[in-house]
Order: sequence, then C-alpha cells, then structure tokens
Amino acid sequence: MYVLDANVFISAKNAHYGMDFVPGFWTWLRTAHASGVVCSVEAVRDELLDGADELADWVRTLPRSFFISVDAAALVELHKLSAWSKQTPQYTQAAVATFLASADYFLVGQARALGFTVVTHEMPAPESKKRILIPNACDAVGASYCLPWKLLREQSVRLVV
Repeated sequence: MYVLDANVFISAKNAHYGMDFVPGFWTWLRTAHASGVVCSVEAVRDELLDGADELADWVRTLPRSFFISVDAAALVELHKLSAWSKQTPQYTQAAVATFLASADYFLVGQARALGFTVVTHEMPAPESKKRILIPNACDAVGASYCLPWKLLREQSVRLVV
C-alpha cells in the first residue's frame, strides 16, 4: 500500500491535477483507497483541513478509513524515528522539533510500521541541517518512498480525456 504525503494532494490541486480540469485523478484516489492501494495518515488529514479551501472540502468527503490512526506498532517505529532524529548531530534542534511536531513524522513512522511506501514530492538531501526531509527519515529507518508519478505508473493509472 502507498501512504500519501500532504504535498501530493496540495501539488495535485495547485498544479498538475487541478480539481476543475482533472477530476479523474481525484476519482482515482477514492477508487484506489477502496481497493486497498492508497491511504494517508490522520496528521496529514489535519494538515489538509487547515487549508480551508476546495481541497479541505474534498478531504471532508473521504471515508475516515482513508486516514489511518496511530497504533501500537506505529508507536514503536515513532519512538525509533524520534531517537534517530535526536541522535543525528547534523540536524539543528529546531529541525528536530519541527519534524517531531509534523505530519511527516507520523507518515514515516506509520509507513515503516505497516510496510507501506511513502509517496512524496520531497527529494533526499543528506546534507540538510535545518530540515528533516521525508526521504532522509525513510532511509534512516528503512522505510520505502517514491514520487507520485512512480505510484501512478506502477498502478497503470490512465487519466484519459
């Protein structure tokens, strides 16, 4: 299963798959979730609802099951992720605090616990000091990640006019 970062939804709405001209993408997300292919985490839902826009309205129409909750297995992985972030000397204290308070933290921890692949637009930046990026965190704990286009290709998604 693939677990989606908030930036997948936001970038889709703002750029490539606008809700007004590529409704098939948004329909596919619903169908893919119903088929057990995609989901996200509650922290991402909360972030998207803060937008107070058409994306937030669309998110409110999704089944709650689209956004998974933290469970016992995820708590174990979140603890490991927290320890890694605090013990990695390259990151500033502000970077660690921001990461641990973010949806990204829950996204990576839950993906690792469940063996899911994180889908994000972020790219690895091993030299980063001021921000913990999803790919860096995934690499540190052994979680997999990919770009949205890889997900779409692997699932043979066709958005045809």
